[in-house]
Amino acid sequence: MTKNIVVIEGDGIGPEVTRQSVKVLNSIAEQFGHEFNYSYHLMGADAIDKTGNPLPDETIEASLNSDAILFGAIGHPKYDNDPTAKVRPEQGLLKLRKSLQLFANIRPVSTYPALHHLSPLKTKNIEDVDFIIYRELTGGIYFGKKETDADGNRALDDCTYTREEIERIAHLAFKQAQLRRKKLTLVDKANVLETSRLWRKVVKEIAAQYSDVELDFLFVDNAAMQIILNPKQFDVVLTENMFGDIISDEASVISGSLGLLPSASVGKGSALFEPIHGSYPQAAGKDIANPLGSILSAAMMLDHFGLHKEAELVRTAVNWTLQNGFVTKDIDPVNFYFTSTIGELISDFVGNKFPGDINKANIELRKSTII
Repeated sequence: MTKNIVVIEGDGIGPEVTRQSVKVLNSIAEQFGHEFNYSYHLMGADAIDKTGNPLPDETIEASLNSDAILFGAIGHPKYDNDPTAKVRPEQGLLKLRKSLQLFANIRPVSTYPALHHLSPLKTKNIEDVDFIIYRELTGGIYFGKKETDADGNRALDDCTYTREEIERIAHLAFKQAQLRRKKLTLVDKANVLETSRLWRKVVKEIAAQYSDVELDFLFVDNAAMQIILNPKQFDVVLTENMFGDIISDEASVISGSLGLLPSASVGKGSALFEPIHGSYPQAAGKDIANPLGSILSAAMMLDHFGLHKEAELVRTAVNWTLQNGFVTKDIDPVNFYFTSTIGELISDFVGNKFPGDINKANIELRKSTII
């Protein structure tokens, strides 16, 4: 199989973690006889610095003509700390989502037994947690009309949704539920918001087409609480843009590290794959960032291509590193391995380059060469 992949390394730790994913994809290609062709393009603060534009036209054009986009992270303190900045890195990502019509953000949430001790929740509450959040991505308050009065004392953010926007992501979420444990939870604020009442009405209507899926509802404030109290109750969670942004970040801490979780953004054409973490500029260039979220995003890309065996091998390799204590500084601040080392270890595992028994003492911190 031949696929053309746009790589947008982005800002902060984005380039470091994305390069590990490319290593792993190259190992998959070699092992299974695929061909992945990469083209590199700009977005975010890096693009602003080099072109003055957070999303150059060349990046949009390449992305539209690609099979998938592998993205690192976005953001820089000089913009984060200046709310008055007219040109901002996040404008690039929002525009790319609109340009590619990426209307659904998919975030799986799972836990790893080897890391249960890192979770802020009790082990008994997180064992076997496995749910997936479907967040609408191109509507709602983030894309609504925005106004600030001339005197700066009044501001407006308009939240708008249409039936079509709700229907298209709802169908994706119901179909995913059919492949899983056949339960879908709509998270909204229908007791207060008109947009939420529309969501609830439309989703109820669509549910009739998926009679094998159990549908229930939670107000977003209760959902935020339930994710902490009993995350095992969830299977597929469907919600609007801002609520999805908030609860998916909340859910991410269950696993023990923000650096572990992947995501996919899909729509009518090419799809984008990225770890859910930010650009973490404090760690940029230090080779200490956790690349697993990015590597697992690459696994989601392989699934998107229909390469399910390959994707499962990547996930098996990730599990292997965690079980054997090959972890980055965010997981173990004392006995940790470097970003590049983790990437090489997973690449070597995928490439079947390891002997039967691994002696950790023989694996160098910055290189996965086994002596």
